[in-house]
Amino acid sequence: MSRRKPVLKNRVDESIEKAVIDIAIDNPALGQLRVSNELRKKGFIVSPGGVRSIWLRHDLHTFKLRLKALESKSAQDGIVLTKFQLSVLERSKEEKKAHGEIETHHSGYLGSQDTYYVGHIKGVGHIYQQTFIDTYSKVVLAKLYDRKNALIAADMLNDQVLPFFDQQELRLLRILTDRGTEYCGIREQHEYQLYLAIEDIDHTKTKAKSPQTNGICERFHRT
Repeated sequence: MSRRKPVLKNRVDESIEKAVIDIAIDNPALGQLRVSNELRKKGFIVSPGGVRSIWLRHDLHTFKLRLKALESKSAQDGIVLTKFQLSVLERSKEEKKAHGEIETHHSGYLGSQDTYYVGHIKGVGHIYQQTFIDTYSKVVLAKLYDRKNALIAADMLNDQVLPFFDQQELRLLRILTDRGTEYCGIREQHEYQLYLAIEDIDHTKTKAKSPQTNGICERFHRT
């Protein structure tokens, strides 16, 4: 007796699957209903649910994942992005910055430094913590101080951070801080700014009146 082959009820034609993937990457902002409608105009019949199923199989089921796929395709294949694709990517980067999301590529690419008020100890006074986080590896370095100023912020880098990267045979390329006076000032008169210049470390500052932009440190401190 011959055995019947299983019927793959939900199997999608390869040409449809490819069309769904292509449009997801070419226009990552489109939702599943819009994709279904656009493909129907081209003669591909697939329901919104079918679109989502294909997205799930190829890790394209969220806007962020589709954006990531577009960026990867651009980098790997060297394709020229359209004005619309460029605008979508730029808008996404701005939104990431606004919500404290950070673009990072390897350890040392970007570090985040912040000052955290620990509390008051009788006989000692105010206690502050200088915190540094490597945004790629999420390695955290911290040191306690009895004050906060530019010299203290620079000491944190000199005493803790740069020795750590030296041990890993890596360089710290860029650092993100808020606009506190311990981090910002006139370079020639500011110890922290001078230290960054000497060590050739780029400095990115959070948006004014938006400390949450330095979200990785804020989440670590739970502030």
